[in-house]
Amino acid sequence: MKKTVAILGVALDLGQGRRGVDMGPSAIRYANLQERINRLGYEVVDLGNVNVPTPESHRVQNQKLKYLPEIVTVSNEVAERVAGEVQAGRLPIILGGDHSISIGSVAGVAKAVRNLGVIWFDAHGDMNTEETTPSGNIHGMPLAVSLGMGHPDLTQVAGFQPKVQAKNVVLVGARSIDPDERTLIKRSGITVFDMQQIDKRGMSAVMEEAIQIASQGTDGVHLSLDLDAFDPREAPGVGTPVLGGVTYREGHLAMEMLAAANVLTSVDVVEVNPILDVENRTARVAVDMICSVLGETVL
Repeated sequence: MKKTVAILGVALDLGQGRRGVDMGPSAIRYANLQERINRLGYEVVDLGNVNVPTPESHRVQNQKLKYLPEIVTVSNEVAERVAGEVQAGRLPIILGGDHSISIGSVAGVAKAVRNLGVIWFDAHGDMNTEETTPSGNIHGMPLAVSLGMGHPDLTQVAGFQPKVQAKNVVLVGARSIDPDERTLIKRSGITVFDMQQIDKRGMSAVMEEAIQIASQGTDGVHLSLDLDAFDPREAPGVGTPVLGGVTYREGHLAMEMLAAANVLTSVDVVEVNPILDVENRTARVAVDMICSVLGETVL
């Protein structure tokens, strides 16, 4: 029997500097998300969106941690909602919103699945802290936060830290890392497969090892899928595009291998910005990847 899929929208754009990503959940839903998941034989429950404040209604108090109190509040709400879905035996798919939503989604899954592995598909490291960030945007910090590094208000979302152990965390697709962030990544002990390694070894070999690392000794794996992991020619509608990314077919292969491994507890899909997109192409790529990781195949 397949799990019920629970869709939760988090229309958050407080964690980054370009407006429009708050419309990401609507764009992904509009790309026939629920209908296509239904076709795969899953029951789908759409939980609507978490309540999120707008930037215009709040003032930035710390330029190194922009909108910190507001993001903490949303993250705790997301964590509670996600934990409840996992505990009820459903597979939550959390739609962003900027990548700071993963502070809450990872916390929620880790609350329900205490020994969690993570595969982080992203062009960026997301390993900045208040001390290293060049922008103050919290969407550049969620992986560090999940590992217990950063401001205590962020690391203590859901009441505990760390959410994951570095030995079970894999970053795939990296190609744009801030200088001080590079030092943190090296010290952290996480595994990184950058685009050079994907080019050299191929996505199949990279994902085989990534799945092994994230699942070894854990009770499940969370996938955090940032659409900027893809080359901008494949997914133009993201706030921080970086040339030379994952191809559409490489992405499919990665998702198909995750589906075959049967280890996923949860998925978050982030950084779809319809304002920057072309004919909702990036949202359609997001839906294709979601369906692939849920087991959609050619035959």
